[in-house]
Amino acid sequence: MLTMKIIFWVLLLIVFYAYLGYGIVLYVLVKIKRIFTSRKKAVNEHYEPEVTLFVAAYNEKDYVDAKVMNSFGMEYPVEKLKQVWLTDGSNDGTPDLLRKYANQGVEVYHEDARGGKIGAMNRGIQFVKSPIVVFSDGNTMLGKESVRRIVQLFADPKVGCVSGEKRIYNKDKDAAAGTEGIYWKYESKLKKWDAELYSVVGAAGELFAIRTKLFEKVEKDTLLDDFIISLRVAMKGYTIQYDPEAYAIETSSADVKEELKRKIRIAAGGIQSIIRLSPLLNIFKYGVLSFQYISHRVLRWTIAPLALPVLFILNLIIAINIGFDKATDLFTILFYLQIAFYLFAIVGWYLENKAIRIKILFVPYYFLVMNVAVWLGMKRYFKGSQSVNWERAKRGR
Repeated sequence: MLTMKIIFWVLLLIVFYAYLGYGIVLYVLVKIKRIFTSRKKAVNEHYEPEVTLFVAAYNEKDYVDAKVMNSFGMEYPVEKLKQVWLTDGSNDGTPDLLRKYANQGVEVYHEDARGGKIGAMNRGIQFVKSPIVVFSDGNTMLGKESVRRIVQLFADPKVGCVSGEKRIYNKDKDAAAGTEGIYWKYESKLKKWDAELYSVVGAAGELFAIRTKLFEKVEKDTLLDDFIISLRVAMKGYTIQYDPEAYAIETSSADVKEELKRKIRIAAGGIQSIIRLSPLLNIFKYGVLSFQYISHRVLRWTIAPLALPVLFILNLIIAINIGFDKATDLFTILFYLQIAFYLFAIVGWYLENKAIRIKILFVPYYFLVMNVAVWLGMKRYFKGSQSVNWERAKRGR
């Protein structure tokens, strides 16, 4: 029983650390660093190299015009901002719509075969002639100053990649959008602290940039291209920086079922990434970067989700052994808290199916869905059933 209790506390500590504890530790480390270093860095407002906005699009006809006009509206010298679109496999008229803008400098490279986003990126990088390339999705709109803010961070030669922020928009402000938005706000804060401590661990695919010379072609079956590309840049000795005011806006998933599609793919990609980036687990070689990577990513994609059912079972066995009549015993209290949490999640699931959303119940449901997605993602990855091509999730309006 002593061994079971030790395992229980170790797993509980890992779960707490993965989701909340790392944020606390990171905050403390950043506070300490601020004591010894100047937080503010001089911004070189005259740093304006040529930039290419790179969009790999598949059947985005509903967004093409808005995206192109959004890109034209960036607060950056027009003659220094190029647009390159790769439309592999698009058969809805996306390439033809884009060609309307050819006389305005929009370059379109189309292939009939669908090779996935990473295939388009690998093929299209040859058309980028600028020192900095900004990757963005076809269905996301960028903040007016996003390109300029990203580029200014590259004035520091130690910076190899810059991640923007993903922002969630939903005019109805429902619980699904609210919970997803809360999650991304928390992630944004962690990224901000990560960058201040040393480096962000992974970029947001909706908006990120790298020095073009640092791009390495990625394996064709890569599921999280943004994550792999950005961390391989960091493994070269450069840092990944982050500016929350350089942002991409997209609508939230239509509902949790649609969000689950995304999470399962991301989880499968997370396992693939951990395997392919295994050298990064060597904290003696990569130091702070490894610490951040393990704490912020690896634990969430591996041990923490797997620990949740084990914690419940161990807690049940220990509570039975102690006797449920001892209501003041810590293990009994923790078991009842777990029961309450999962009941809230079940009620949240039931209400979601009835289109009734109560945030206090939706939060545990969303958290549980995220962790179930990891289990399902692991299963897909090891079965080899996760396609490299995105299955588009329905978005809210």
